[in-house]
Amino acid sequence: MDLNWYTKVVYRSGVPRITLGAVVCRPPVTVPGMLRLERVTLREIRLALKEPFRISSGVESERRILLLALEDADGASTWAECVAFPRPNYTPETIDTAWLAIREWLAPRLLGRPVAAASDVHNILAQDIRGHNMAKAVLEMGCWGLEAEIQREPLSLLLGGTRLRVPTGISLGIQPAPELLVERALAAVAAGYRKIKLKIQPGQDIEYVRAVRTALGAELEIMADANAAYSIDDADHLIELDESRMLMLEQPFGADALLQLAELQRRMTTPLCLDESIIDVSRARDMIALGSGKIINIKPGRVGGFAASKAIHDVCRDAGVPVWCGGMLETGIGRAYNVALASLPNFSMPGDLSPSARYWARDIVSPEWTMDAEGMVHVPRTKPGLGVEIDVDFIESLTTRSEVLSSRSVTVSVR
Repeated sequence: MDLNWYTKVVYRSGVPRITLGAVVCRPPVTVPGMLRLERVTLREIRLALKEPFRISSGVESERRILLLALEDADGASTWAECVAFPRPNYTPETIDTAWLAIREWLAPRLLGRPVAAASDVHNILAQDIRGHNMAKAVLEMGCWGLEAEIQREPLSLLLGGTRLRVPTGISLGIQPAPELLVERALAAVAAGYRKIKLKIQPGQDIEYVRAVRTALGAELEIMADANAAYSIDDADHLIELDESRMLMLEQPFGADALLQLAELQRRMTTPLCLDESIIDVSRARDMIALGSGKIINIKPGRVGGFAASKAIHDVCRDAGVPVWCGGMLETGIGRAYNVALASLPNFSMPGDLSPSARYWARDIVSPEWTMDAEGMVHVPRTKPGLGVEIDVDFIESLTTRSEVLSSRSVTVSVR
Protein backbone atom coordinates (compact mmCIF):
# COMPACT_ATOMS: atom_id res chain seq x y z
CA MET A 1 0.00 0.00 0.00
CA ASP A 2 1.41 3.43 -1.01
CA LEU A 3 1.11 6.19 1.57
CA ASN A 4 1.40 9.93 1.13
CA TRP A 5 2.85 11.40 4.37
CA TYR A 6 2.10 14.93 5.51
CA THR A 7 2.60 17.17 8.51
CA LYS A 8 -0.09 19.26 10.21
CA VAL A 9 0.18 22.05 12.78
CA VAL A 10 -2.47 21.90 15.53
CA TYR A 11 -2.79 24.69 18.10
CA ARG A 12 -3.73 23.70 21.66
CA SER A 13 -4.05 26.49 24.18
CA GLY A 14 -2.14 28.70 21.77
CA VAL A 15 0.80 26.27 21.59
CA PRO A 16 1.59 24.82 18.12
CA ARG A 17 2.01 21.05 17.97
CA ILE A 18 3.24 19.25 14.84
CA THR A 19 1.56 15.95 14.01
CA LEU A 20 2.41 13.40 11.32
CA GLY A 21 -0.28 11.73 9.21
CA ALA A 22 -0.71 9.72 6.05
CA VAL A 23 -3.29 9.04 3.37
CA VAL A 24 -3.53 6.10 1.03
CA CYS A 25 -2.38 6.92 -2.54
CA ARG A 26 -4.62 5.34 -5.14
CA PRO A 27 -3.86 5.46 -8.85
CA PRO A 28 -6.01 7.90 -10.83
CA VAL A 29 -9.17 6.39 -12.19
CA THR A 30 -9.35 6.69 -15.96
CA VAL A 31 -12.26 6.26 -18.31
CA PRO A 32 -11.72 4.46 -21.62
CA GLY A 33 -10.80 7.04 -24.25
CA MET A 34 -9.34 9.49 -21.73
CA LEU A 35 -5.76 10.71 -21.97
CA ARG A 36 -3.31 10.02 -19.19
CA LEU A 37 0.19 11.02 -20.18
CA GLU A 38 2.69 8.65 -18.61
CA ARG A 39 6.00 9.64 -20.22
CA VAL A 40 7.44 12.53 -22.25
CA THR A 41 10.87 12.22 -23.82
CA LEU A 42 12.54 15.45 -24.93
CA ARG A 43 15.12 15.16 -27.70
CA GLU A 44 17.25 17.79 -29.34
CA ILE A 45 18.37 16.88 -32.83
CA ARG A 46 20.55 18.73 -35.32
CA LEU A 47 19.46 18.65 -38.95
CA ALA A 48 21.24 20.57 -41.70
CA LEU A 49 19.17 22.54 -44.21
CA LYS A 50 19.87 21.79 -47.86
CA GLU A 51 20.82 25.46 -48.26
CA PRO A 52 20.95 28.48 -45.93
CA PHE A 53 17.61 30.27 -45.43
CA ARG A 54 17.85 34.04 -44.91
CA ILE A 55 15.20 36.36 -43.48
CA SER A 56 15.47 39.91 -42.14
CA SER A 57 16.42 38.72 -38.64
CA GLY A 58 19.14 36.22 -39.56
CA VAL A 59 20.27 33.14 -41.45
CA GLU A 60 19.52 29.47 -40.68
CA SER A 61 21.92 26.82 -41.98
CA GLU A 62 21.35 24.06 -39.44
CA ARG A 63 18.27 23.55 -37.34
CA ARG A 64 18.45 22.71 -33.67
CA ILE A 65 15.08 21.02 -33.21
CA LEU A 66 13.25 20.00 -30.05
CA LEU A 67 11.12 16.87 -30.49
CA LEU A 68 8.83 15.23 -27.95
CA ALA A 69 7.88 11.57 -27.82
CA LEU A 70 4.65 11.21 -25.83
CA GLU A 71 3.36 7.97 -24.33
CA ASP A 72 -0.03 7.31 -22.82
CA ALA A 73 -0.51 5.10 -19.76
CA ASP A 74 -2.34 2.57 -21.95
CA GLY A 75 0.46 2.26 -24.49
CA ALA A 76 -0.48 4.77 -27.18
CA SER A 77 2.35 6.98 -28.41
CA THR A 78 3.12 9.81 -30.83
CA TRP A 79 5.64 12.56 -31.60
CA ALA A 80 5.43 16.35 -31.72
CA GLU A 81 7.79 19.18 -32.64
CA CYS A 82 8.57 22.48 -30.92
CA VAL A 83 9.13 25.28 -33.45
CA ALA A 84 11.24 27.58 -31.26
CA PHE A 85 14.46 28.84 -32.79
CA PRO A 86 17.89 28.77 -31.08
CA ARG A 87 17.84 32.56 -30.61
CA PRO A 88 14.98 34.88 -29.57
CA ASN A 89 14.86 36.62 -32.97
CA TYR A 90 11.31 35.62 -33.94
CA THR A 91 9.65 35.47 -30.53
CA PRO A 92 11.19 35.68 -27.04
CA GLU A 93 11.19 31.88 -26.82
CA THR A 94 14.12 29.65 -27.73
CA ILE A 95 14.63 25.92 -27.85
CA ASP A 96 16.37 26.13 -24.46
CA THR A 97 13.66 28.17 -22.73
CA ALA A 98 11.07 25.77 -24.13
CA TRP A 99 12.99 22.78 -22.77
CA LEU A 100 13.12 24.39 -19.33
CA ALA A 101 9.44 25.34 -19.35
CA ILE A 102 8.35 21.85 -20.38
CA ARG A 103 10.48 20.16 -17.74
CA GLU A 104 9.80 22.50 -14.82
CA TRP A 105 6.24 23.74 -15.24
CA LEU A 106 4.27 22.29 -18.12
CA ALA A 107 4.84 18.53 -18.33
CA PRO A 108 4.34 18.06 -14.56
CA ARG A 109 0.79 19.38 -14.96
CA LEU A 110 -0.07 16.58 -17.37
CA LEU A 111 1.98 13.57 -16.33
CA GLY A 112 -0.25 11.02 -14.63
CA ARG A 113 -3.28 13.30 -14.84
CA PRO A 114 -6.46 11.99 -16.48
CA VAL A 115 -7.67 14.43 -19.15
CA ALA A 116 -11.01 13.98 -20.85
CA ALA A 117 -9.85 15.28 -24.24
CA ALA A 118 -6.90 17.01 -25.88
CA SER A 119 -9.07 20.11 -26.28
CA ASP A 120 -8.86 20.56 -22.49
CA VAL A 121 -5.04 20.68 -22.40
CA HIS A 122 -4.74 24.32 -23.50
CA ASN A 123 -6.55 25.60 -20.41
CA ILE A 124 -4.63 23.27 -18.11
CA LEU A 125 -1.32 24.64 -19.38
CA ALA A 126 -2.49 28.27 -19.51
CA GLN A 127 -3.55 28.59 -15.88
CA ASP A 128 -1.11 30.86 -14.02
CA ILE A 129 1.66 30.39 -16.62
CA ARG A 130 2.09 33.34 -18.95
CA GLY A 131 3.77 33.13 -22.32
CA HIS A 132 5.84 30.10 -23.37
CA ASN A 133 3.39 29.50 -26.23
CA MET A 134 5.75 27.31 -28.22
CA ALA A 135 6.52 25.11 -25.23
CA LYS A 136 2.81 24.82 -24.48
CA ALA A 137 2.01 24.13 -28.11
CA VAL A 138 4.28 21.12 -28.53
CA LEU A 139 2.72 19.43 -25.50
CA GLU A 140 -0.83 20.42 -26.39
CA MET A 141 -0.54 19.41 -30.04
CA GLY A 142 1.17 16.20 -29.00
CA CYS A 143 -1.88 15.40 -26.88
CA TRP A 144 -4.09 15.93 -29.95
CA GLY A 145 -1.84 13.52 -31.82
CA LEU A 146 -2.06 11.07 -28.93
CA GLU A 147 -5.85 11.30 -28.82
CA ALA A 148 -5.99 10.65 -32.56
CA GLU A 149 -3.98 7.47 -31.96
CA ILE A 150 -6.21 6.40 -29.08
CA GLN A 151 -9.38 7.05 -31.09
CA ARG A 152 -7.85 5.40 -34.20
CA GLU A 153 -8.76 8.50 -36.17
CA PRO A 154 -6.74 10.69 -38.59
CA LEU A 155 -5.60 13.88 -36.89
CA SER A 156 -7.26 16.12 -39.48
CA LEU A 157 -10.66 14.55 -38.80
CA LEU A 158 -10.23 14.90 -35.04
CA LEU A 159 -9.59 18.61 -35.59
CA GLY A 160 -12.63 19.01 -37.81
CA GLY A 161 -10.78 19.25 -41.11
CA THR A 162 -12.81 19.04 -44.31
CA ARG A 163 -10.22 19.10 -47.10
CA LEU A 164 -8.53 16.13 -48.73
CA ARG A 165 -5.87 18.33 -50.34
CA VAL A 166 -4.44 21.69 -49.29
CA PRO A 167 -2.67 24.19 -51.57
CA THR A 168 0.93 24.99 -50.77
CA GLY A 169 3.14 27.98 -51.36
CA ILE A 170 6.88 28.44 -51.09
CA SER A 171 8.87 30.89 -48.99
CA LEU A 172 11.99 32.24 -50.72
CA GLY A 173 14.72 33.67 -48.52
CA ILE A 174 16.44 36.99 -49.16
CA GLN A 175 18.79 36.79 -52.14
CA PRO A 176 21.90 38.89 -52.92
CA ALA A 177 20.38 40.31 -56.13
CA PRO A 178 16.93 40.65 -57.75
CA GLU A 179 17.85 38.43 -60.69
CA LEU A 180 18.73 35.57 -58.32
CA LEU A 181 15.35 35.92 -56.61
CA VAL A 182 13.64 35.91 -60.02
CA GLU A 183 15.48 32.71 -60.93
CA ARG A 184 14.22 30.98 -57.79
CA ALA A 185 10.68 32.29 -58.24
CA LEU A 186 10.52 30.97 -61.81
CA ALA A 187 11.75 27.58 -60.65
CA ALA A 188 9.09 27.52 -57.90
CA VAL A 189 6.33 28.27 -60.41
CA ALA A 190 7.61 25.53 -62.69
CA ALA A 191 7.51 23.11 -59.74
CA GLY A 192 3.81 23.87 -59.20
CA TYR A 193 3.75 26.09 -56.10
CA ARG A 194 0.49 28.01 -55.73
CA LYS A 195 1.90 31.09 -53.98
CA ILE A 196 5.37 32.67 -53.98
CA LYS A 197 6.42 34.38 -50.75
CA LEU A 198 9.40 36.73 -50.94
CA LYS A 199 11.31 37.59 -47.79
CA ILE A 200 12.29 41.28 -47.77
CA GLN A 201 14.21 43.74 -45.63
CA PRO A 202 15.21 47.42 -45.95
CA GLY A 203 17.40 47.82 -49.00
CA GLN A 204 16.18 44.56 -50.53
CA ASP A 205 12.49 45.10 -51.11
CA ILE A 206 10.78 47.25 -53.76
CA GLU A 207 13.17 46.46 -56.60
CA TYR A 208 13.20 42.75 -55.73
CA VAL A 209 9.42 42.41 -55.62
CA ARG A 210 9.03 44.44 -58.82
CA ALA A 211 11.49 42.18 -60.63
CA VAL A 212 9.59 39.05 -59.61
CA ARG A 213 6.23 40.51 -60.58
CA THR A 214 7.58 41.50 -64.00
CA ALA A 215 9.04 38.03 -64.58
CA LEU A 216 5.98 36.09 -63.38
CA GLY A 217 3.30 38.27 -64.92
CA ALA A 218 0.16 39.72 -63.43
CA GLU A 219 -1.78 36.52 -62.74
CA LEU A 220 0.48 34.57 -60.38
CA GLU A 221 0.04 35.18 -56.65
CA ILE A 222 3.05 36.69 -54.91
CA MET A 223 3.47 38.19 -51.47
CA ALA A 224 6.21 39.73 -49.37
CA ASP A 225 7.15 38.99 -45.78
CA ALA A 226 9.10 41.59 -43.81
CA ASN A 227 9.33 39.75 -40.48
CA ALA A 228 8.80 43.08 -38.65
CA ALA A 229 11.86 44.74 -40.23
CA TYR A 230 10.21 48.16 -40.77
CA SER A 231 8.52 50.91 -38.75
CA ILE A 232 5.83 53.50 -39.39
CA ASP A 233 8.60 55.85 -40.56
CA ASP A 234 8.92 53.58 -43.61
CA ALA A 235 5.25 53.87 -44.57
CA ASP A 236 5.79 56.02 -47.68
CA HIS A 237 8.41 53.56 -48.89
CA LEU A 238 6.26 50.49 -48.27
CA ILE A 239 3.31 52.02 -50.10
CA GLU A 240 5.38 51.68 -53.28
CA LEU A 241 4.76 47.93 -53.01
CA ASP A 242 1.16 48.55 -54.08
CA GLU A 243 2.32 48.83 -57.68
CA SER A 244 3.29 45.13 -57.63
CA ARG A 245 -0.31 44.06 -56.91
CA MET A 246 0.62 41.50 -54.30
CA LEU A 247 -1.69 39.09 -52.55
CA MET A 248 -0.50 40.49 -49.21
CA LEU A 249 2.34 42.13 -47.27
CA GLU A 250 3.11 40.14 -44.14
CA GLN A 251 4.08 41.71 -40.79
CA PRO A 252 5.91 44.89 -41.85
CA PHE A 253 6.04 46.29 -38.28
CA GLY A 254 6.72 44.85 -34.84
CA ALA A 255 4.34 42.50 -33.08
CA ASP A 256 2.85 45.15 -30.76
CA ALA A 257 2.39 47.90 -33.37
CA LEU A 258 -1.31 47.30 -34.05
CA LEU A 259 -2.19 51.01 -34.25
CA GLN A 260 0.68 51.76 -36.63
CA LEU A 261 -0.27 48.75 -38.73
CA ALA A 262 -3.84 50.05 -38.91
CA GLU A 263 -2.52 53.40 -40.13
CA LEU A 264 -0.45 51.71 -42.82
CA GLN A 265 -3.39 49.52 -43.88
CA ARG A 266 -5.55 52.61 -44.35
CA ARG A 267 -2.93 54.01 -46.73
CA MET A 268 -2.19 50.81 -48.66
CA THR A 269 -4.33 48.88 -51.10
CA THR A 270 -2.23 45.74 -50.54
CA PRO A 271 -3.81 43.69 -47.72
CA LEU A 272 -1.65 43.40 -44.63
CA CYS A 273 -1.25 39.96 -43.10
CA LEU A 274 -0.31 39.62 -39.44
CA ASP A 275 1.96 36.88 -38.16
CA GLU A 276 4.07 37.75 -35.10
CA SER A 277 1.32 40.07 -33.83
CA ILE A 278 -1.20 37.25 -33.45
CA ILE A 279 -0.29 35.41 -30.26
CA ASP A 280 -3.84 34.45 -29.25
CA VAL A 281 -7.49 34.87 -30.17
CA SER A 282 -7.70 38.21 -28.35
CA ARG A 283 -5.04 39.66 -30.63
CA ALA A 284 -6.97 38.40 -33.64
CA ARG A 285 -10.07 40.22 -32.41
CA ASP A 286 -7.99 43.38 -31.84
CA MET A 287 -6.63 43.23 -35.39
CA ILE A 288 -10.11 42.92 -36.82
CA ALA A 289 -11.54 45.72 -34.65
CA LEU A 290 -8.66 48.14 -35.36
CA GLY A 291 -8.31 47.28 -39.03
CA SER A 292 -4.63 46.44 -38.51
CA GLY A 293 -4.74 43.81 -41.25
CA LYS A 294 -7.03 41.81 -43.51
CA ILE A 295 -5.45 38.34 -43.36
CA ILE A 296 -3.94 36.20 -40.59
CA ASN A 297 -1.12 33.69 -40.79
CA ILE A 298 -1.87 31.05 -38.14
CA LYS A 299 1.18 29.22 -36.89
CA PRO A 300 -0.02 26.80 -34.22
CA GLY A 301 3.30 26.88 -32.38
CA ARG A 302 3.19 30.66 -32.10
CA VAL A 303 -0.32 30.81 -30.63
CA GLY A 304 -0.01 27.93 -28.15
CA GLY A 305 -1.41 24.96 -30.06
CA PHE A 306 -4.49 23.65 -31.80
CA ALA A 307 -7.20 24.90 -29.44
CA ALA A 308 -6.00 28.49 -29.87
CA SER A 309 -5.54 27.99 -33.62
CA LYS A 310 -9.10 26.73 -33.98
CA ALA A 311 -10.44 29.64 -31.95
CA ILE A 312 -8.60 32.14 -34.19
CA HIS A 313 -9.81 30.26 -37.26
CA ASP A 314 -13.42 30.51 -36.06
CA VAL A 315 -13.23 34.22 -35.17
CA CYS A 316 -11.75 35.00 -38.58
CA ARG A 317 -14.30 32.83 -40.37
CA ASP A 318 -17.14 34.68 -38.69
CA ALA A 319 -15.57 38.05 -39.58
CA GLY A 320 -14.86 37.11 -43.20
CA VAL A 321 -11.09 37.23 -42.67
CA PRO A 322 -9.13 34.54 -44.55
CA VAL A 323 -6.36 32.61 -42.81
CA TRP A 324 -3.48 30.44 -43.95
CA CYS A 325 -0.97 28.19 -42.21
CA GLY A 326 2.60 29.46 -41.92
CA GLY A 327 5.73 27.38 -41.57
CA MET A 328 8.73 27.45 -39.25
CA LEU A 329 11.18 25.21 -41.13
CA GLU A 330 9.58 22.15 -39.54
CA THR A 331 10.58 18.57 -40.10
CA GLY A 332 7.99 16.10 -41.35
CA ILE A 333 6.63 15.76 -37.81
CA GLY A 334 5.75 19.43 -37.53
CA ARG A 335 4.50 19.35 -41.11
CA ALA A 336 1.99 16.63 -40.20
CA TYR A 337 0.37 18.90 -37.62
CA ASN A 338 0.35 21.89 -39.99
CA VAL A 339 -1.25 19.92 -42.83
CA ALA A 340 -3.96 18.64 -40.48
CA LEU A 341 -4.69 22.19 -39.31
CA ALA A 342 -4.71 23.57 -42.85
CA SER A 343 -7.52 21.15 -43.76
CA LEU A 344 -9.97 23.30 -41.73
CA PRO A 345 -12.41 25.17 -44.00
CA ASN A 346 -11.29 28.80 -43.49
CA PHE A 347 -7.69 28.08 -44.47
CA SER A 348 -8.50 29.44 -47.89
CA MET A 349 -5.04 30.59 -48.99
CA PRO A 350 -1.99 28.45 -49.80
CA GLY A 351 0.10 27.72 -46.72
CA ASP A 352 3.84 27.32 -46.19
CA LEU A 353 3.59 23.55 -46.49
CA SER A 354 6.52 22.81 -48.76
CA PRO A 355 7.51 19.18 -49.41
CA SER A 356 10.27 17.61 -47.32
CA ALA A 357 12.76 17.85 -50.19
CA ARG A 358 12.49 21.66 -50.14
CA TYR A 359 14.52 21.86 -46.93
CA TRP A 360 15.97 18.45 -46.05
CA ALA A 361 18.24 15.96 -47.80
CA ARG A 362 16.45 13.37 -45.69
CA ASP A 363 13.40 13.91 -43.53
CA ILE A 364 12.65 12.07 -40.28
CA VAL A 365 9.30 10.69 -41.46
CA SER A 366 8.18 8.14 -44.01
CA PRO A 367 6.75 8.70 -46.49
CA GLU A 368 8.28 12.14 -46.88
CA TRP A 369 5.89 14.99 -47.59
CA THR A 370 5.35 15.74 -51.29
CA MET A 371 3.02 17.85 -53.41
CA ASP A 372 1.28 16.91 -56.63
CA ALA A 373 1.60 18.60 -60.03
CA GLU A 374 -1.14 21.07 -59.06
CA GLY A 375 0.77 22.30 -56.02
CA MET A 376 -1.42 20.44 -53.55
CA VAL A 377 -0.42 18.46 -50.47
CA HIS A 378 -2.62 15.46 -49.73
CA VAL A 379 -4.10 15.27 -46.23
CA PRO A 380 -3.55 11.80 -44.68
CA ARG A 381 -6.89 10.06 -44.20
CA THR A 382 -6.04 6.34 -44.36
CA LYS A 383 -4.02 6.07 -41.13
CA PRO A 384 -4.82 7.12 -37.57
CA GLY A 385 -2.78 9.84 -35.93
CA LEU A 386 -0.23 11.88 -37.88
CA GLY A 387 -0.49 9.79 -41.02
CA VAL A 388 3.28 9.24 -41.36
CA GLU A 389 5.77 6.85 -39.78
CA ILE A 390 8.53 8.29 -37.61
CA ASP A 391 12.10 7.23 -38.43
CA VAL A 392 13.13 6.61 -34.82
CA ASP A 393 16.54 5.16 -35.72
CA PHE A 394 17.42 8.24 -37.76
CA ILE A 395 16.25 10.52 -34.96
CA GLU A 396 18.41 8.56 -32.53
CA SER A 397 21.45 9.13 -34.74
CA LEU A 398 20.74 12.89 -34.81
CA THR A 399 20.09 13.29 -31.09
CA THR A 400 22.48 15.52 -29.12
CA ARG A 401 20.66 15.44 -25.77
CA SER A 402 17.59 13.84 -24.30
CA GLU A 403 15.57 13.84 -21.11
CA VAL A 404 12.82 11.50 -19.98
CA LEU A 405 10.01 12.88 -17.83
CA SER A 406 7.53 10.46 -16.35
CA SER A 407 4.99 10.40 -13.57
CA ARG A 408 7.66 8.71 -11.43
CA SER A 409 11.15 9.87 -12.47
CA VAL A 410 13.36 12.09 -14.63
CA THR A 411 16.34 10.83 -16.65
CA VAL A 412 18.78 13.12 -18.46
CA SER A 413 21.17 12.05 -21.23
CA VAL A 414 23.61 14.52 -22.80
CA ARG A 415 25.70 13.41 -25.77
